[in-house]
Amino acid sequence: MTLIPLTPWDLLLAAALVLLLAALSMRLKLAIERPLLVSVARMAVQLFLIGYVLKALFASTQAGWVALLALVMLLVAGRETMARQRRRLTGPWGYALGTGALFVAAFSVALLALTVMLSPEPWYRPRYAIPLLGLMLGNAMTAVALGLNHLISQAVERREQIEQRLALGETWHEAVADIRRAAVHTGIIPVVNAMAAAGIVSLPGIMTGQILAGAPPVEAVKYQILIMLLISASAGLGLVVAVWLAGRRLFDERHRLRLDRVT
Repeated sequence: MTLIPLTPWDLLLAAALVLLLAALSMRLKLAIERPLLVSVARMAVQLFLIGYVLKALFASTQAGWVALLALVMLLVAGRETMARQRRRLTGPWGYALGTGALFVAAFSVALLALTVMLSPEPWYRPRYAIPLLGLMLGNAMTAVALGLNHLISQAVERREQIEQRLALGETWHEAVADIRRAAVHTGIIPVVNAMAAAGIVSLPGIMTGQILAGAPPVEAVKYQILIMLLISASAGLGLVVAVWLAGRRLFDERHRLRLDRVT
């Protein structure tokens, strides 16, 4: 079985469905048409660009180019993580904290998968390394953004409660322990939901893509299980690191709440 090629008309027909949704939004005054259409345009341009980049990269297999593309992906993911937060840390911390957490989580898990589980030759072979890293970064980015947004927003809204607990002798760890737990729970929900619904409510993207490309269903299932386990590990690790670092940043060395560090 070979992959069925798509024509431009196929893509235009799918785009027409999104345009119909945008028109419905305008008619009902839902105000989602602008972000929806902007996101669709960005998605199409970005995916076509990365498609041509990957085509060239697959032909060369140079470690330097793979590392450069991985760095660009990390920096963009860090920026998107910060942009999705209603409240964020001021200064370079707002960007560096999320980016650092993504680096620790996504790169470590992707490196383990490439060198131990998949073991392509060479281990940085772009056909495996770039898609795998993209999956880790994308899911960790969502988890970290949700977790940080919840943590910082709740710290601002519950300022008086936190300061009262500090006045009673609690450390910063204890004063925000419940908020940090809630932030981690909030961030991990999309990953947990995706795993819980896989195979019953939905066929995940990797599995669907492999089946459409002609892979045996059982082999596609094995890859999907591996990918989802890696995603949950990277998203959870990045989320915990980001929430802990952000929680520490909200307080000074004397355990005082510093909301002047929040914008």
